Amino acid sequence: MSYGFMNIALTPSVRAAQAAMGADHLWHDFKGHREFDRFTHNEAAFIAERDSFYMASVSETGWPYVQHRGGPRGFLKVVDDRTLAFADFRGNRQYISTGNLRANDRVSLFLMDYAHRARLKIYAHAQVLALEADPALTAQVVAPGYRGKPERIVRLRLEAFDWNCAQHITPRWSEAEIRALQASAGA
Repeated sequence: MSYGFMNIALTPSVRAAQAAMGADHLWHDFKGHREFDRFTHNEAAFIAERDSFYMASVSETGWPYVQHRGGPRGFLKVVDDRTLAFADFRGNRQYISTGNLRANDRVSLFLMDYAHRARLKIYAHAQVLALEADPALTAQVVAPGYRGKPERIVRLRLEAFDWNCAQHITPRWSEAEIRALQASAGA
């Protein structure tokens, strides 16, 4: 049976590491059906609540790079059940992820909800677009009133996703979440 995310993640060297650690039996003949190649309402709702995520890319020399992406809540948009997009706001202007995507379009995203101890992992193919390349998509992902300056659009075509277990996720809350908790406690 297909496992989508793990079909990509379980390379020969990963399988060898699992065998060395005595965990290969857990994944050798997995019976579940977890293709996870289409976002459902559950993933769309989770993604809409995020104000940041981590994106990994790889350079043409093979070095991985993980970048934090942030914006207003919901800046990462579910365009359809296989497509995400976001306005890439100006940062420190190193353009490492942007450059890496010219050589290799594969990315991995980590979306975290620390307060609820939830983590969504996504494998996707990324396409960097000029703001004027797709005016409808640009209008969909640019956040009016947000102080960040959008420089480009990144469209992500889903390959597979998976949810992680909550083990070892330390609960954390944003300032806005703490204010909301304080307000509800005082009511």
